[in-house]
Amino acid sequence: LSQLPGWSVRPDGSIVIATGNDDALGLYRCTPYNSYGTAGESRPTRVLLKDPPAFTVRPKEEYFQEVGRELVIPCEARGDPPPTITWLKVGSVGKSSAQVDGNNSLVLHPLIKEQHGVWECTATNQVASVTAATSVHVLGTSPHAVTNVSVLPLLLAANISWEPGFDGGYFQRFSVWYTPLPPPRAHHDWVSLSVPPGAQHLLVENLQPDTGYQFSVLAQNKLGSGPFSQIVTSVPRGFPVTTVPPEPPAMTVYVFLSPPRALMANETVRGVLLRWEPPARASVALSGYALELRQDKGGWEVLERSIPGTDTQLLVPGLIKDAFYEFRLVAFAGSYISDPSNTVNVSTAGMEVYPSRTQLPELLPQPVLAGVIGGICFLSVAVIFSTMAACIMNRRRAARVRKRRQDPPLVFSP
Repeated sequence: LSQLPGWSVRPDGSIVIATGNDDALGLYRCTPYNSYGTAGESRPTRVLLKDPPAFTVRPKEEYFQEVGRELVIPCEARGDPPPTITWLKVGSVGKSSAQVDGNNSLVLHPLIKEQHGVWECTATNQVASVTAATSVHVLGTSPHAVTNVSVLPLLLAANISWEPGFDGGYFQRFSVWYTPLPPPRAHHDWVSLSVPPGAQHLLVENLQPDTGYQFSVLAQNKLGSGPFSQIVTSVPRGFPVTTVPPEPPAMTVYVFLSPPRALMANETVRGVLLRWEPPARASVALSGYALELRQDKGGWEVLERSIPGTDTQLLVPGLIKDAFYEFRLVAFAGSYISDPSNTVNVSTAGMEVYPSRTQLPELLPQPVLAGVIGGICFLSVAVIFSTMAACIMNRRRAARVRKRRQDPPLVFSP
């Protein structure tokens, strides 16, 4: 064994082959012995070299497709012996409605809302198993249920927070529903509170002390409502029984929060990538950022108002082709908002347009849009009436000329 690099024998008699190659092929026998001799060698065992599965065609990281259409996701692998390829939706319960064609590609037809999520392609043979994952985004549906709902009990109040589910390709809003325990018989007896756009938490006040409450969160978009989240039970705190000394008078606290720095924009294959640096000065903990944009020198609009404070980049897909955009960032810490950062200009002339998980907000306010449409309609009606009036006047003038030609001339006798 000393002549074979990477080969060794363990104390228990096992052979370790660090790198499998043609030198390892063949028949092997083991002969145990001690100071008294040996009882003979073992039966022979054969060593064969096989190749583990390796993907020749991997699925992309994510796919976007409208509900009701067909989505085909390829996945191919090779190995010795040839591997078997299977598809599985992560977190699914029971058998999936998806199909696999002759090329081991996943076929989703027609695509439904429940097929949204992470899918795994697994290639398996006698040597090993390898897995490749991809995310499927089903557009044009109602929103999915929110997750990780948590309730923080406060004094006669509760702070509810959650993580949004996929929005179905449209802007989504949230509402918090709650009811005291024991719960009422009818669901309409629950109290609902609207959540400000872009927020992922809500403070519910004026609760009864030492009373249990049930909370749930509902997501909605232009196509309808998604399912209610899981119900979370919590008991808000009441006033303390013990007497506490009065709090000292509040001191004036000066907050310093400078704007984000060095905002830059780069074009990528998936959209416009924005990068920035955190504020240089912040006397309070940074809560997050909000991204603003305007198109063709119009008014500033909020595009994303829930960017985590730890992020320093953001991908902006779904821009309109052949348009001019301006972007800027503001930082916020609690109720404090910084001044805007520097402005970056982006032109989408000649760029590809990719689908967006959340549609961009309308850049033209509805009152202005209604005024523009009304003005166009009024101008069209005025042009039509002017044309009709001109036609009528021309017909009357032509009739007078014909009549004058047909009347006999007047003859005066002396």
